[in-house]
Amino acid sequence: MDTLLTADVAANSLNFRRRSSTYVDAIHDLPEKESMAPAQLYSTESGRLFHSGRIVISTVGLPARGKTHISVALARYLRWLGVKTRIFHLGDYRREHVGPKGEVPDDYFFVNASTSSVLLRNKILKKCREDIFHFLDHENGQIAIYDAVNPLASGRRALAKEFEKHNVQTLFIESTCTDEKIIEENVRSVKISSPDYIGWDPNDAVKDYLKRINARIPHYETMEEADLHYVKMINAGERVIVNNCSFGYLSQRIVFYLLNLHIKSRQTYFCRAGTTKEEDSFKADASLSTEGQDYAKKMTETLVAHREAERQTLIQHGAPASTASKPLTVWTSTRRRTIETSTFLEQEGYRVRQRSQMSQLNPGVCEKMSERKIREQFPEEVGKHEQDPYHHRYPRAESYHDLAVRLEPIILELEREQNDLLIIAHESVLRVLYGYLMACSATDIPALQFPRDEIIEIIPASYNNSAKRIHIDGLPERLVPGSPEDIRIPVPPSGAVSPWSGIGTPAGEGSGGQTPVESVVEVGSLVGKLSVDPKA
Repeated sequence: MDTLLTADVAANSLNFRRRSSTYVDAIHDLPEKESMAPAQLYSTESGRLFHSGRIVISTVGLPARGKTHISVALARYLRWLGVKTRIFHLGDYRREHVGPKGEVPDDYFFVNASTSSVLLRNKILKKCREDIFHFLDHENGQIAIYDAVNPLASGRRALAKEFEKHNVQTLFIESTCTDEKIIEENVRSVKISSPDYIGWDPNDAVKDYLKRINARIPHYETMEEADLHYVKMINAGERVIVNNCSFGYLSQRIVFYLLNLHIKSRQTYFCRAGTTKEEDSFKADASLSTEGQDYAKKMTETLVAHREAERQTLIQHGAPASTASKPLTVWTSTRRRTIETSTFLEQEGYRVRQRSQMSQLNPGVCEKMSERKIREQFPEEVGKHEQDPYHHRYPRAESYHDLAVRLEPIILELEREQNDLLIIAHESVLRVLYGYLMACSATDIPALQFPRDEIIEIIPASYNNSAKRIHIDGLPERLVPGSPEDIRIPVPPSGAVSPWSGIGTPAGEGSGGQTPVESVVEVGSLVGKLSVDPKA
């Protein structure tokens, strides 16, 4: 059977914006053409929200305190809400200036550096500031995130005054840490995620990074400036101090988000619910079929085995033999099929929590209708849907945009969760949550597909999140493509995107082929295959 990759469709779309490696999220990619963000409530000609001015968010803190993690997470959230946001990592400017193999002077990171090192730092800093002003003044930018150490009170005051001259508010976010375990964990993760240490021996990378930290400590001044706007996060969000931050709507949203954020590392897993006795019905809250129960058992066994294998890998790389896996929390919707899919995990002792917001898209009047009938009865709606499958809704149905707005409380809880997390849900919910964590555009989200024979693992890192897939062996081929609530309709022979592809049109036969147990997920592999039915 011929198949059409919707990855190819998306790649040729005017709104396609993913230009980074397909192994990582797209938080540092900027759209070639502006379009509404996944959870944006309205758009303006300028691209800025009406009720908010321009803001520079400036990070403060010693290395390995989570500044870059906070910058990236905050940018991901703001851009999800439709706020035009860009990150300016000062370290990226340094690397760009000296070249990929260039070396900075030995005293570059020291406060009492030589004249030549100070001149080099000032030159790099000037270029970064110029780009920030260009983004805010000439690209309709609304929030610029300036990711740097900013260790001195005098420098922070000067920075705030400089931006104030351009009618830009400055909000400082300081991340401090007194917990040595958190610092050590952050240092260890740097050797993996920082561009500075690509190709380095892990131990050498850690030693070099600790040297940088120790050079800064004697000269670092924590934030106490009562006249500045700042948020101080202590020990990965254990305690938060907010000073003088009530200068607008966006500042309040940022503070609210930071109250839910932490910088502790944890994995997020996505998997589908098992098949049910009434697979083609949205309204029926059916129990799992015999095959669905078998799927739930095999999924549980696969996930438990994978986590144990990861624990053994840590031990092989020097962790103590007593090292335990991080606790795992399981989230399901309130629908019976997702709850019953978690039964075996609950029997293993894992905590299961139900989330009412995680119910799948409502198909409205089109439930159980064939594609031919939908095209006959709602030709205008089909045309609208094909133009914008993310924002369009059929009569009495939901759109993906509706779902994204509904899931915002879940996104905040997801940021707050400190345990490893498994989310069992319908494909439509997984698409939106994956789209958030991997910084997908609204164009990407309706086409993402999650075969039932794979558990998707999202791995957080300072600069980008990345994803792996874990193959579930022994499932019947017919169970892999379809989702329990899918409306099983054929795709027209032209290969055009089906009006219901966004709710999970079944993948073509054979698309659930063998996948290495721990292979990395490429974007194309999550973007669904549309089967071409010659009889349609």
